[in-house]
This record gives sequence, C-alpha cells and structure tokens, in this order.
Amino acid sequence: MSRGGDREDEVRRMLDGPHPQVPADLVRRAAERGGRALRRRLFARRLMLLVACVAVVAFAAWAVTVRPWEVPPAETTPLEGW
Repeated sequence: MSRGGDREDEVRRMLDGPHPQVPADLVRRAAERGGRALRRRLFARRLMLLVACVAVVAFAAWAVTVRPWEVPPAETTPLEGW
C-alpha cells in the first residue's frame, strides 16, 4: 500500500471512533464572541470615517486660510530695461 493510503486509513479510523462531547453553551459563547467582534469592527469603521471627515474639514479650513493656489507676491521689484 502507498503512504497516502496509510494516512487515509488512519484518518478514517480517527473519524469512525468516539467523538468528544461538545459543551452545551458552545453556541451561546460563539454567538457572543461573534457579536463582540462585529461591534468592534463597526466601531473601528465608524472611528476611521470620523477621522477621515475631520481630516477633510481640517484640510479645507487650512486651504481657505492659506490659499496655496495663489501666487505669492514678489519680494523684489522687477527691473525694467534689461
């Protein structure tokens, strides 16, 4: 027999054997844990959205006050006749 066949036979023997007992409150605990994970993910998503909105508002306020699109005034007077 090949090595793969031996492994298959061993797995079949393990699966045919007695199964361990599952705790009675396993479903309840899994649901609570999943609910917590879902709430954390939702909180993180909302927090990131809030941070992004604050960043956009801060950038807009900065841009309105500084006006980076305008050309700064020249510090020297251009010479004529060169």
